[in-house]
Amino acid sequence: MTTEEFGIKDATALCRPRDIDSHKGSYGHGLLIAGSYGMAGAAIMAAQASIRSGIGLLTVSTPECNRSILQTAVPEAMVRTNGAQCWETVPEHWTNPITDIATLQKIHSAIAIGPGLGISEQTSVVLLNFLTCIHNLAGHSSVILDADALNIIASSDRLDLLEGTVISPHPGEFDRLLKCCGQSYSKGRRTEQASEFAVKYNCNVILKGHATVVASPDGDSSVNTTGNPGMATGGSGDVLTGILLALCAQGFSQYDATRLGVFIHGLAGDIAADRLGQISMAATDITVFLPEAWKRTAERR
Repeated sequence: MTTEEFGIKDATALCRPRDIDSHKGSYGHGLLIAGSYGMAGAAIMAAQASIRSGIGLLTVSTPECNRSILQTAVPEAMVRTNGAQCWETVPEHWTNPITDIATLQKIHSAIAIGPGLGISEQTSVVLLNFLTCIHNLAGHSSVILDADALNIIASSDRLDLLEGTVISPHPGEFDRLLKCCGQSYSKGRRTEQASEFAVKYNCNVILKGHATVVASPDGDSSVNTTGNPGMATGGSGDVLTGILLALCAQGFSQYDATRLGVFIHGLAGDIAADRLGQISMAATDITVFLPEAWKRTAERR
């Protein structure tokens, strides 16, 4: 088991120049399952970050109540709704944001689930059924789980559904997951716990916080070198989810996507802090400075 710092040279080495003959289909089609009544903002922030991180096409699956909001705030994204006003009113027979899972696999190269999703009983049923279907498919798309998706999995004690996914918990969410296997989060053992969890459940773990830890199921781990306390604000994690979706959709391996995504997220936050100060930073400021973060990193090649 090895742990290394991940810095600008590492990030630059992973950046890919764009092929002159490429088109939008060259950079993947991501599916973002996010938002609920009163939580459209989470879906918006994740979607905007994904657009600013190079994804070719993006579809947002969200309740009908968020359709006009999303199409206004993120005109670059396609919006697909389930016909219900909120996840809580989805009919019990409805199990998937897109009903044909096989078709979904062909269309979307990566799926991110969780920002602003809510944790109602019906939402939990929908999510767990969906993940079970995906989990049973061989060679399924990369799946990123964050926020309420992780809370639902923890409350349902379904850690088996984490296999093959990317998860990005903050310490509180990670503690809920650990409690399912009889443990508790320990700040002094962040790296060890993230690595052990990644290996045990065969997933890539991003344990957010100061010196964010990224751990792979192969036992490798790294500590991020960017980021600052100004990023400790609501919506920051939603921005990271959008970045991760974009990278996985473009074909990065999950471990490379997590390391590069966390670095760029932190670098954009550092640029925002330098321009605006840490106290007044908002999560949307991170997205505003994503272009500069990508430019600084890519230009070092």
